[in-house]
Amino acid sequence: MFDLFSDIFTYREHILTRIDPRTKLVIALGALIAVITAEGVVLPLVIFGICLGSVATLRIPAKLTVTRLAAPLSIAAVLLVIQTFTAGTTPLFTFVFAGWQLTAKSEGLRLGVLLGARVLGAMSVVFLLSIVTPAHRIFQGLRAFGLSGSWLEIAVLMYRYIFVLMDRISDLAAAQRLRLGYTAHGRAMKSFTALAGATIIHSFEQAMRTHDAMRLRGYRGAMPFGPLPALARKERLMAALGLIAIASARLLDWRLTG
Repeated sequence: MFDLFSDIFTYREHILTRIDPRTKLVIALGALIAVITAEGVVLPLVIFGICLGSVATLRIPAKLTVTRLAAPLSIAAVLLVIQTFTAGTTPLFTFVFAGWQLTAKSEGLRLGVLLGARVLGAMSVVFLLSIVTPAHRIFQGLRAFGLSGSWLEIAVLMYRYIFVLMDRISDLAAAQRLRLGYTAHGRAMKSFTALAGATIIHSFEQAMRTHDAMRLRGYRGAMPFGPLPALARKERLMAALGLIAIASARLLDWRLTG
């Protein structure tokens, strides 16, 4: 869990961490739009490769990269399998599994590969952004773009207290294991449901304690966000060049698949 949520690497000093968060958000949004609307697999996979190459250049541990990308890889695999056997009309091959006759189709395979590539490309963009930008800087940049303060407050509090809940869950699970709570399937299910219920109760208790603490510290319904300085000329130029490069790549993708 520490590997999954840790942002310790965002505080390293290098060229990507020194870029203004607003510039990175603009470029990341452009890349996400290009990946999601791509009509071929080349553009999403190229962006996926660029992001992974950047992560490797920054010397991010392979374990962290694999952990972060395990979920999107699973989603891509599931999409590929579902589309291959449910979409299209041109059969590729047929086999019987558990009494079911399954037929893979050519159109479904192409669609599944495209959807999987989009998932990998989009998640790699988000992963790279999270590796080079601390969470509070992302929230600050979103606020500068006019995102609702209420939504940002919820996001900040969720990000802050997810670690508190993780610590609490870890302690409860460790106590259950010491009491042999997971030695059998039935006992494991009872332990898991008890853990889930205790987590929900703890989250409500923590919410009330946090609200009381914020009120005592002067909170009156609006959390202040420090202003960012005016975007420097080189930052605006960098954002413009990034968007031009992404738009050019998207146009080339359209020409190749059109």
